Amino acid sequence: MKGKGIVVGVTGGIAAYKAAELVRLLVREEAVVRVAMTANAARFVAPLTFEALSGNRVLCDMWGPEAGAMDHISLGQEADLVIVAPATANFIGKMANGIGDDFLSTMLLAATAPVLVCPAMNVKMYGNPVVQKNLEVLKDRGVTVMEPGEGQLACRSEGKGRLPDPPEIVEEAQRLLSPRDLQGMRILVTAGPTVEPLDPVRYITNRSSGKMGYAVARAAWRRGASVVLVSGPTCIAPPRGVDFKPVRTAFEMRDTVFALAPRTHVIVKAAAVADYRPKSTADQKIKKGPRALTLDLEKNPDILAELGKTDTFSGILVGFAAETEELLGNAEAKLKAKNLDMIVANDVSRKDAGFETDTNAVKILFREGRMEETPLLGKDQVADLLLDRIKVLWEDRGERRRGD
Repeated sequence: MKGKGIVVGVTGGIAAYKAAELVRLLVREEAVVRVAMTANAARFVAPLTFEALSGNRVLCDMWGPEAGAMDHISLGQEADLVIVAPATANFIGKMANGIGDDFLSTMLLAATAPVLVCPAMNVKMYGNPVVQKNLEVLKDRGVTVMEPGEGQLACRSEGKGRLPDPPEIVEEAQRLLSPRDLQGMRILVTAGPTVEPLDPVRYITNRSSGKMGYAVARAAWRRGASVVLVSGPTCIAPPRGVDFKPVRTAFEMRDTVFALAPRTHVIVKAAAVADYRPKSTADQKIKKGPRALTLDLEKNPDILAELGKTDTFSGILVGFAAETEELLGNAEAKLKAKNLDMIVANDVSRKDAGFETDTNAVKILFREGRMEETPLLGKDQVADLLLDRIKVLWEDRGERRRGD
């Protein structure tokens, strides 16, 4: 979102206070944010709040000194995206019926940028047939409408009507601003660790946070792919828009992946699958005793190697190599032994690029022997770069199929 121009339109509902967090998150993503408010929105949150967060003047009054003569025309045409959050029932009605009686509504009539509407209102208001019809009118005109959240509302009623959480709105904004160059592709991503139980209390696992795999799944969804995320236990909420398949053990992950593989174009195996599991699992908690405990382990299935050999999957196969030594040598051996199209190698002994970090620096090795190295990047940036390379591999394979 760096450098993208985003207009946030704030209307007069109690959820207007959440728009402050939305603006903060957009600015953190390095977007250039302008805020336009209705007069009623300014009753809930002072314009000064948004000026401080965005670093830009806030537009409220079409006739006020802060508004230029043509701002109501130019703002929505020069922006990359307009977000209306919260969008009240009243304002949705004005949008649907072409009413322009203040700065924000008039700006939207002239806007050529994509528009994202985030409704927030009482559950009965949201369910009113008139409101639903107005939302359908907006959707038919190409406006993106987010579903409101469910739960306790400010009026103390329960149901659908809460403003979507600001991080979810940012995620949807990122999708709208991303190229839709992966449409039609079915991508399966594995992420996180697996856990192998020793008894009902203890298990063997590893330090994988799942951040890299989740970033790949999130980026693929933004770019239009149909995404399945098969994940071991993590502390990360599943990305919006993906088909989430939670698993725990290596065998559960294997069974899930192989069930989905025949309908998949690309598999990205970012999960850190435990190489070994306890040979036996106790039914009850193993009690501490005076003697040392010996743990017998046996090998888990190598899901990636099995995928590389099976006839049921003929798409692009991407693996990861998390190493602490001999990074290139180990990654190259894994690439060949497991019949991969591409492998992503990273040194997990680094504090800034290993497990549990938000950044990564990787080396990408390809089947034909080519190697590419990235600088230290955010994992979202690495994910997009990997998808760029996967897209080229898929297109090249399509060209070969057409040439046969």
